[in-house]
Amino acid sequence: MKVNEVIGALNQWAPPAYQESYDNARLITGHPDQDLTGIIISLDCTEEVVQEAIDRKANLIVAHHPIVFKGLKSFTGKNYVERTVIKAIKHDIAIFSIHTNLDNVNTGVNRMICDRIGLNHCQILAPKSSTLTKLVTFVPAAQADVVLDHLYQAGLGQIGNYDECSFQTKGTGTFKPNDQANPAIGQVNQRESVEELRIEGIFPTHRKGKVIAALKKAHPYEEVAYYLTALENENQEVGSGMIGELDAPIATEEFLKLLKTKFNLSVIRHTEFHKTQ
Repeated sequence: MKVNEVIGALNQWAPPAYQESYDNARLITGHPDQDLTGIIISLDCTEEVVQEAIDRKANLIVAHHPIVFKGLKSFTGKNYVERTVIKAIKHDIAIFSIHTNLDNVNTGVNRMICDRIGLNHCQILAPKSSTLTKLVTFVPAAQADVVLDHLYQAGLGQIGNYDECSFQTKGTGTFKPNDQANPAIGQVNQRESVEELRIEGIFPTHRKGKVIAALKKAHPYEEVAYYLTALENENQEVGSGMIGELDAPIATEEFLKLLKTKFNLSVIRHTEFHKTQ
């Protein structure tokens, strides 16, 4: 297995497109094509973590927080960030960060915290907008199912707990191929009318390349008619924070004790309790 195979799987789970603008979730050191010998998982990547990777003969560290947030202008070892990066590079160790993108996906860090606490009816606290795109295309009715299958596999039509979501309307498409055309239906220099379906569906914007490639691969026409619309809708699957409900109300002190127990904490810091009249 290559390092890039692990990175690819993680990016499928938490796409880099969902990280915050200040973040640096990516492969920070190492080559993606190197053979994988082992993986170390950590919250932060430090010199000690790199040393553990060396001792265990692991050449990939998957860290939540990026060791590098901003550009480094020198590598003299004057601070732990530079020393950690230098050490990783010397020993051919790849450092990969999966940070706010993992925070922001519905099945990421916040969902795991909610599950550990035992919350029900969980939902994103602050959903992101402008992360979805709508595709409209026109397909001969006889080939519509084949085209849709390819589009679904590429990421079209996923809405919450439902997939393969689309809207279809029947109509008639007309066209006349010129002398340079190689039409799948009809004859050169003759107007053709075909029963077509107008297919509409949404997909995560970062999957645009895959969706359009799937459309062109599966569509029978030489020239594929389609258009894309950026949506301002909130994406209920992506965003900051998560809220949910306990099975029954409990006192604030009991909830803090629950947190300490569930997360094996010796100390917990909290704001002042709100006093009701």
